[in-house]
Formats: sequence, C-alpha cells, structure tokens
Amino acid sequence: MAILQVPDRHTSHTDETEIRRFLNARGIMYDRWPSPATVSSATPDGEVLAAYRDRLTPLMEQGGYRTVDVVTVTGRTPNLDAIRDKFLREHTHDEDEVRMFVEGEGLFWFHLEREEDEVFSLLCQAGDIIAVPANTKHWFDLGKHPAVRAIRIFTDQAGWVPHYTNSHIEEHYQAGA
Repeated sequence: MAILQVPDRHTSHTDETEIRRFLNARGIMYDRWPSPATVSSATPDGEVLAAYRDRLTPLMEQGGYRTVDVVTVTGRTPNLDAIRDKFLREHTHDEDEVRMFVEGEGLFWFHLEREEDEVFSLLCQAGDIIAVPANTKHWFDLGKHPAVRAIRIFTDQAGWVPHYTNSHIEEHYQAGA
C-alpha cells in the first residue's frame, strides 16, 4: 500500500483512489499490480519478467518503452553507499522513470515547483507501479535498511541516466519529514 505525504501541508494519504487522483493531476502515473503467485524472493529475474509479461507488454507498447530489467538493492549490495548517493540527489531524466515494485519499498520525492504542493513523497511498496515523467525533478530514498526489488522499464537502451539539478532541496526533506 502506497503512502503519499505532503510535508509542508502536514498531510498523508493512504487511500489508493486519492493517491492516484493526486498523482495523475500532476502527470505521474500510479497503479497497483497484483503479484503473481509464482513470484517470490528466490525467483530468478527472467522468471519475474515472464510472470508480469501480460501487464508489461501493453504498457511498453503504449509508452514506447524498449527495454526492461529487474534490479535488487539490499544492505548487501556492493557499492551501496555510492548507489544511495546517486539516488538521493535531486535529478531529472530525459525519459520517463518507470518502476514496478516486486518486493520491498522505496520513497520517491518530487519537487514540482508548484505553490500548492512544492514537495511531496510517495512510499512505493510491493505491487505499486509508478511512471515519473521525463524532466520531472525528483529523488529516491532507499531507506535505512534497503530491501527493494523492482522492474525497471526504459525507452533508451542506456538505462538510468540522471541529470542532477544541484538545488540541494533534498537536504531539507527526509523520510518521515
């Protein structure tokens, strides 16, 4: 279950319909996909993709996405500090950032520079899928105890390429803020 927070308003939402409406109004796609019974933490990446193929294929065709992979980040991931640092700095991408959370959770932060909701966060958990539009300012927090497995969907074969804003706004917001 996702949790939407707008820290400057001191508001929090857990209702899926409210979350979807809030995000869709800002151009961010959010949905929930049920987990196939065949997927567990031991399921190889290729089998994870095969289990979600019926949902992935139409999404990829509709969005013009060409490549997909599975990423797993845990406390045992090599170079975890460097990975965390890359994600925690506000950035944009030239393409949509599409993630389907298979296991675990992670916190997306958004900086839309709108007066009414300048900064908000979405805690994504297993079953949540999100598409952050190209050129949207955001950052991603793996949490204190990283444990996330997600399907990543791209248009560019190069994959995840950040353009850092160097605004440092992320320093003013953190999980639980």
